[in-house]
Amino acid sequence: MSYTIELIPRQEQTTSKWSGGTTTQIAIFPKQAVYAERNFTWRISSACVDVEQSEFTSLPGIWRLIMVLDGEMRLEHTGHHSSHLKAFEQDSFSGDWTTTSFGKVRDFNVMLANGSTGTLTAHRLSPQASLSLTAPTAESEYSPQTTSAFYCVDEIVTVTIANEEYQLATGDMLLLTSRQPASPLAIRLRNTTNTPIHIVKADINYR
Repeated sequence: MSYTIELIPRQEQTTSKWSGGTTTQIAIFPKQAVYAERNFTWRISSACVDVEQSEFTSLPGIWRLIMVLDGEMRLEHTGHHSSHLKAFEQDSFSGDWTTTSFGKVRDFNVMLANGSTGTLTAHRLSPQASLSLTAPTAESEYSPQTTSAFYCVDEIVTVTIANEEYQLATGDMLLLTSRQPASPLAIRLRNTTNTPIHIVKADINYR
């Protein structure tokens, strides 16, 4: 089998405080990496910003993707660009830049180091609706691994991969990792509730 699947329940994730609120590390690669030592290839987290204005931590050599989950945020990247983000809108920027945020939000973050690349996509499922996707495969010999991360923002979502079902509750994440060579996998997201739900999907290519 050229792929692995890992479910990361919300209760197994680590939450810590920072100057502007709290941050929860959802997943990190390699698993033994330590964020404070900056020795990771990629990292996925979610943060609650509880102050109106805050400065982002300087992260030289790391590319960042950020998506707002709740609230609105304005990002000012000194000498580069600015953006105004509403729920499920995103921005990307270098950790070398001086970045200031304005607004109280809950957000979703992907940090990419060591030549890794990635994308973020938000999916909304209506009540009792389903969505079929195809997991990307590793891009090349230079990025021989790809991980697709499915994050349940609210309610409950059922994820079916290769006839195996996984149920994600709010804050849970499912990681699907494939290695080159691999065939694309069919994935189905299903909302069995009577309210709309949101899922954020991160696709990361890396060595």
